[in-house]
Amino acid sequence: MSWSSVVRTVIACAVFVVLHYTLRPLLGWRASIDFLIIALLFGAVRMRPGFAAVYGFLLGLVADSLGLSAFGAGAVGMTLVGFSASWLKAVFFADNLALNAFFLFIGKWTFDLVYLLLERRMHGMELVTQVFVWSSLAAAVTAGAGVLALTLLKPLVEARAT
Repeated sequence: MSWSSVVRTVIACAVFVVLHYTLRPLLGWRASIDFLIIALLFGAVRMRPGFAAVYGFLLGLVADSLGLSAFGAGAVGMTLVGFSASWLKAVFFADNLALNAFFLFIGKWTFDLVYLLLERRMHGMELVTQVFVWSSLAAAVTAGAGVLALTLLKPLVEARAT
């Protein structure tokens, strides 16, 4: 990976992190867009699995630092998702938008599942409803926003022929 593509990837990931903390609170949806997961998957598929795990861990710590409960659950979830995304990048992350949407959906839903299980705040039907209804809706919204963002950012991140 060339330095220019690294800089473009860092800029794109930074834009997603800024959107997560500026636009997401303004929307106030129950099933909201998780721009940190989009940033994680966007960056992780361009890294080796070890670096992607560290990147996910750091993003998870940033997310956990603002929460009052379950410190570390986000870090563990994002570490697992980042490592898995980097490891599976050759299989899923192609130029096909449907595969990208599926990849983003599974990444967000997996993160929510790990987070909710480690958080241990919900039990029984409340947990089942959260995982299969609200997390699925949040994953779908995140996948749609991620595909839109990937489409809009394609000129920034694609390699330029010189």
